[in-house]
Amino acid sequence: MEEYTREQIQRADDTDLYVFLSGRGEQFKRCGKEYRWLRHDSVMINKNEWYRFSQNKGGHAIDFMKEFYGLSFAEAVKELLGEEGVGETNRRTAKEDAGRQKVCPIPLPGLELPERNESCEIARKYLIEQRKLSEWLIDQMIEKGDIYESKNYHNVVFVGRDKEQNPRYAAMRGTDENRYRGEAKGSEKAYGFGHIGTDEKLFVFESPIDLLSYITAVPEDWRKHSYISLGGLSEKAMKRMYTEYPHIHSIYLCLDNDEPGNGRCRQFVSLIPEELSVYRLEPVKKDWNECLVAEVPVENMAKQMCWRDAREKPVPVMKMSEVEETVVQWLWYPFIPFGKVTLIQGNPGKGKTWLAMAIAAYCTNGKELPNALPIEPFNVLYQTAEDGIADTIKPRLAKCGADMTRVRFINEEEKQLSMTDDRIEKAIRQNNVRLMIMDPIQAYLGANVDMNRANEIRPLFRHLSTIAERTGCAIVLIGHLNKSSGSQSDYRSLGSIDIAAAVRSILFVEKVEKEKEQDIRVVYQQKDSLAKKENPVAFSLGEEGLKWLGEYDISIEDLLMGKAGTKKETKLEKAQKLILELLTKRKVMCLEELEAELLAYGISSRTGRDARKQLENRLSYDWCQGRKTVALITE
Repeated sequence: MEEYTREQIQRADDTDLYVFLSGRGEQFKRCGKEYRWLRHDSVMINKNEWYRFSQNKGGHAIDFMKEFYGLSFAEAVKELLGEEGVGETNRRTAKEDAGRQKVCPIPLPGLELPERNESCEIARKYLIEQRKLSEWLIDQMIEKGDIYESKNYHNVVFVGRDKEQNPRYAAMRGTDENRYRGEAKGSEKAYGFGHIGTDEKLFVFESPIDLLSYITAVPEDWRKHSYISLGGLSEKAMKRMYTEYPHIHSIYLCLDNDEPGNGRCRQFVSLIPEELSVYRLEPVKKDWNECLVAEVPVENMAKQMCWRDAREKPVPVMKMSEVEETVVQWLWYPFIPFGKVTLIQGNPGKGKTWLAMAIAAYCTNGKELPNALPIEPFNVLYQTAEDGIADTIKPRLAKCGADMTRVRFINEEEKQLSMTDDRIEKAIRQNNVRLMIMDPIQAYLGANVDMNRANEIRPLFRHLSTIAERTGCAIVLIGHLNKSSGSQSDYRSLGSIDIAAAVRSILFVEKVEKEKEQDIRVVYQQKDSLAKKENPVAFSLGEEGLKWLGEYDISIEDLLMGKAGTKKETKLEKAQKLILELLTKRKVMCLEELEAELLAYGISSRTGRDARKQLENRLSYDWCQGRKTVALITE
């Protein structure tokens, strides 16, 4: 036993505990002149004194080491002094010192390590003779203090440590016939028994004995590799290893070859970060010690599988479960969605620009748009490269009733705009724009882009679609048709077919040439990726500008050939007519009853409200027995 002088003992007892413990990584909170120990928040420290309020006890530095670290008086003095004592310690010979078993470093508070037996012979014999583990390996582990024999039951104790080599975990295995398995009280699963190497490989096992069995069978460069035992099937120790030791890049899963072990290995792959490679080493028998005891040749001991090679750059993928579902918002259902690209196309002079003007008027001033809901006005960007702003665009917008303060355009005097121009997204965001019109497509492709080449068109439309999705802005492109040979029905989209493939909606505008009574233009939806196709709608052009005529019954073939169709009664018109008929017969109706009647005829509540708004000068409202009623105004 070490001997210490009174002067050494007093010096140890006068140790400033805050300074001493802070150097060991302990953390404190200052409370006036004292410090509260965060590991035990009822313990206060002031220089070399301490007091534990929860137990009404205290003392000086030596008592502290005995109380919280479980040390003897001599061990406490030695730790506080950081040096050897005098007497027997100084008189030990080099041979005696080399043969003396090293003392395990001080366990952190909470871990109750089994008391150490003076000899390790029973544990050593069990591991080497029964488990067939390498003698040199076991002796090294015993010398290091990572393996020892417990005093009371002669169990093998496998110690797991943190980066500062403080014990944080202990697994125990019986050496008798009962083969007891357990863990020391206070053990932390994250600090399993293992070894830290210098290279990138980490081998993961269920138990310390399997870990040692593998090293015994494959001892080459074992010191360079890292090894960890999980103490079962918990991932905590493995996760701590690759988190705390960034040099680890390859994980070798060496769990047992049984249903729990194989299943847990598959689960681990999803837990391990994608930047790490994952391999499975599957023993041919249930576990590695069985292979060792059965003397299975090393080359036949396991099957290796590469489950993920992180050296290959991973393909970026997303899980569909991580995608948040969204509902398509509509500017004009089902023709123009927000956050998407729409194409309006047709022959020259058939009304494409007028249609764009009417849409702009609806967005900026709430002007009529067939079957469209009332909206709060918003700003519009209108880019044109064909018509004059002052002499054509502005007068037409005025005739359609647009709010000129809300219609804006990007100035192209210094630099011509293209679909890849970063000014588009900036202008949309800076001006709170929800609709952008670009007329015509050809003017905004860019000087060196051939619109007939798919490989040049696709990136442009992908970029434009991304802007629409990021900003929620509806982007409307106006394009001309290209005529091959043959009749009118041979018209098709100008440029690559990828243009039509890239947009979500295509509206075709054409004049009904054989209509004798009035100038009728028809909007026909050729492509509808996001909603059910509705009936075409018609409008006429006159001195006062554009006038909506409602739904129009015509096929695309007849429209392309100039044949006349039939103007259909719109749902709004049908709703107005039905309201008048019902109120003429019944005089007064509850509003709820009226809406139910309309619904029975296939008219939605929204259309019913719009119809009543159109008839507001002919309807009156009142209350009867707490219910709102509606009736016709009688002259």
